[in-house]
Amino acid sequence: MKLSQFRYDLPLNLIAQHPTKKREDSRLLVVNRKTGNMENKHFRDVLDYFDDKDAFVVNNTKVFSARMYGRKEKTGAKIEVFLLRELSSQNRLWDVIVDPARKIRVGNKLYFGESEELVAEVIDNTTSRGRTIKFLWEDTEESFRKMLETLGETPLPKYIKRKPDEEDKERYQTVYAKHEGAVAAPTAGLHFSKELIKRCEIKGIRFAEITLHTGLGTFRPIEVEDLSKYKMDAEYYNIPEGAVQIVNKAKDNGHRVCAIGATTMRALETNFTAQKRLKSSEGWSNHFIHPPYDFSIADSMVTNFHLPKTSLFIMTCAFAGYDLTMEAYHKAIKDKYRFYSYGDVLLII
Repeated sequence: MKLSQFRYDLPLNLIAQHPTKKREDSRLLVVNRKTGNMENKHFRDVLDYFDDKDAFVVNNTKVFSARMYGRKEKTGAKIEVFLLRELSSQNRLWDVIVDPARKIRVGNKLYFGESEELVAEVIDNTTSRGRTIKFLWEDTEESFRKMLETLGETPLPKYIKRKPDEEDKERYQTVYAKHEGAVAAPTAGLHFSKELIKRCEIKGIRFAEITLHTGLGTFRPIEVEDLSKYKMDAEYYNIPEGAVQIVNKAKDNGHRVCAIGATTMRALETNFTAQKRLKSSEGWSNHFIHPPYDFSIADSMVTNFHLPKTSLFIMTCAFAGYDLTMEAYHKAIKDKYRFYSYGDVLLII
């Protein structure tokens, strides 16, 4: 299939600018792959589609305050610095994206904070907008992390046309977030409240936690028409033995395994056995899933409504089927569902 097939037109007023008052109050469009039937529900109704001993697999990555604003030495020009990933904690080296990039060259110093509490030096160019910077911080690792958290802001996507506030620090994070390293939230998990998780556990649904640190590459528009030639950015993942046992036990006994989010699905499809059972593993994944694709682990999926022509939307089409996914998106638009990170959600069974 070609990239141009994965576009759709969305009215801008359907792009959610704020989360719902309660996490589980998001609307839920349930799509049955076998029958093609679609139901309008709310996310709190997700329990009705799963039973005792089914498994939910969640991504417990934690978003950090990745967007920072600094000033360039001498000129004082304002620069946005988006932290992508740490290259060396000992040397305070980071891969970043800078904007406007044309003003930032190797050797430049950047100053952060009203009192210039933090200084970084540009030491390499990586891409047209990418740089490697070295933070000039000689105090402890703990104090450095605290400084990044203080000076950085919640990295809301650019299509949310407002500044992040205190509510976003909580709501642009899953309630089970544990391992810091993501620059974007695994949005399907945002709909779970602690209360809803407890209700799931009371019903007998098991939660298996894996980690995939979501990077900007997950959301980046694809620029090649031939999908077989697209290379995704690699992202760190970890599938622990505890999650493997929960997932494989569910599969062995004929119970459902539901991937909560496309990032979770990609991690599950990165490493499995010939018998289509999950394996414990850790590493970097650039696994790009596009139709046609035979999924090995999960048989159901919870996912937000994604940007057109992105890897997340293309994976959804691979799992639900292209025609059914496009039909579901057109229905969601007609029924005025809310789209993207703070939007509503799709359950594919």
